[in-house]
Amino acid sequence: MKNIVIGSGPAGRLASIELGKLGKDVTLIEKNHIAGTCLNEGCMVICALTDITKFIDENKRFNNYGFIKSQLEVSYDKIVEKIVETQEFLRKLNQMENESFGNEIIYGEASIEDEIIKVNNESFEYDNLLIATGARPFIPDIPGAEFGLTNKDILKLDDVPEKLNIIGGGIIAGEIANIYSTLGSEVNVLARSQFLKELNPETKRYVLEKIIPEVNIYEGVNVVEAFKDKVLTDDNEEFEGIPFFATGRTPNSEIADGIVELNPDRTIKVNEMMKTNVENIYAAGDVTGGYQLTPVARMEGITAARNMAGYSNKVSYNCIPQTLSFNMEVSFVKNEKSTCSDEDKAKISLPGIGGPGAFWNILTGETGYTEVEFDKAKNKLNNINHISPSSVSDIAYLSYLMRMDYDLDDYGEFLEIHPSTDTNYKIIKNMWL
Repeated sequence: MKNIVIGSGPAGRLASIELGKLGKDVTLIEKNHIAGTCLNEGCMVICALTDITKFIDENKRFNNYGFIKSQLEVSYDKIVEKIVETQEFLRKLNQMENESFGNEIIYGEASIEDEIIKVNNESFEYDNLLIATGARPFIPDIPGAEFGLTNKDILKLDDVPEKLNIIGGGIIAGEIANIYSTLGSEVNVLARSQFLKELNPETKRYVLEKIIPEVNIYEGVNVVEAFKDKVLTDDNEEFEGIPFFATGRTPNSEIADGIVELNPDRTIKVNEMMKTNVENIYAAGDVTGGYQLTPVARMEGITAARNMAGYSNKVSYNCIPQTLSFNMEVSFVKNEKSTCSDEDKAKISLPGIGGPGAFWNILTGETGYTEVEFDKAKNKLNNINHISPSSVSDIAYLSYLMRMDYDLDDYGEFLEIHPSTDTNYKIIKNMWL
């Protein structure tokens, strides 16, 4: 059976690999670069820049302690050059990996016409089709919107902006604010509602006071016009600086319009098997909306691939771990299926410990912060907001235990590696066991 996958981001790329592993005939079509937004414009670029800002932050701390004396000179154009060089290397690896399973990769813009895929003036029939075309930055419909930058423009900047206005209040806005503030920009975040509403109040307070204290946060601000070097709000207040839109994402679903059913927000409607309303057409990743995260897109792509190959598989979104890439990571997970009553909820808050990456933060009291909510009656974890240098691995592990519905007593079997997972020891063992 012929399987065609359109889009090679995390969903499409992993789906193609899974289908190849299962011995299926696969053609992967990609409009631009293999690996999609994550590698080429999104989280990998953010992570690369955040590695630099962590180093800058650490160097500043060591200089303040007096045992290292150094001055850093940052070359933004050289950083961009090396990011691009690394991306090119990883693209080659990603292509080789996909082709190693016997998959064919075609570069070009695809269209769907009369149950035929057309690309580069060629036509391809399919038995199963996966649409994994991703999403793009949403640009508000305001005068001067053309002057605004997005994450797609980070590697096009010649230098660090002197002043930057980030319009938006979500995770991307926070990560961009952290990066450019650390690199030396004067950064304003202009959020239409709340900034980082994904976090609980105490975690958010720690972020504002300890992690991004130099960023100016404005909530309840509505930007109505953008210029090259400033923005204007609905109360006629001006903020100097280059506009940067971090106002959400819009699906690249135009290819499916009139082919499959779309949701009101123009995302492709799918069921838990990633199947559309058309029997042999599937969709996965950001084009379907929901959690727009690389691991979730991978999970959806693999689920779609298994169903396309005839192996029944369903996706589950409970206890999805998330993180904000700051100079100290902020990670969180919520058990959406919890039925815990208010009277059975219990919260424990504790400062971070001097574990991996945090020893030199002890003297300034900036080792992190953790807040855990659990169900006393059922002895289950409900929510965790966790700030520490190891929070990414901590929350990934804890979210798995939550997803598997482990009892808190079962966590006692966890044996930590000192010091890498010491935070797990404090969160799990010292609290309940």
